[in-house]
Amino acid sequence: MEYVDSLHLMNRMFQFRLKKYRQCSDEELILLFKEKQDSAFIGILYERYSHLVMGVALKYLKNVEESQDITSKIFEELPSKLAKHSVDFFKSWLYRVTMNEAFQVLRKKGVEISTDQFPMLETETTNQEEILSKEKQLEALEKAIEELKPEQKKCIQLFYLQEKSYAEIAQELNLELMKVKSYIQNGKRNIKLQLEELKEFKNER
Repeated sequence: MEYVDSLHLMNRMFQFRLKKYRQCSDEELILLFKEKQDSAFIGILYERYSHLVMGVALKYLKNVEESQDITSKIFEELPSKLAKHSVDFFKSWLYRVTMNEAFQVLRKKGVEISTDQFPMLETETTNQEEILSKEKQLEALEKAIEELKPEQKKCIQLFYLQEKSYAEIAQELNLELMKVKSYIQNGKRNIKLQLEELKEFKNER
């Protein structure tokens, strides 16, 4: 019993420590990882971005199992890559790494990939201002999606992220087909309005 209580206490202390560091920026977490060599910081990055990696992989591979494999591989290799490379904009860098991994999978299958399909494959030569701009646009879009009503958010994610049809979404969520179409259309309109409001707010400043 004492052993179980000790494990419980250790777990609570570990979770408390993680809670403190979850407020850190990506760059701060990377610096902490390099300084302390503690995989807990990689775990926080996994919590923060595994959905992004999975979504990007799914978008191009159209295969859940292969996308899960890529997600696992990227985060397993992340410690060694961060130790070797200097990463200024982590989300953009991670996005590019994911697309490159997806490209490798498709190439092994004999699929020809153009740079139009994989526009981020050449971002090694893209200047940092462009990368930062793309990252801010992505963050604004993610925030707009998070602000949607739950049913709109779920339908938008399934339709655009997982590229499911109206019928597939209706079946998965147990909704009428017209409801799904309505949620997606209203969700798109609300996202557009939020992005326009954000743009106007920035222009006013």
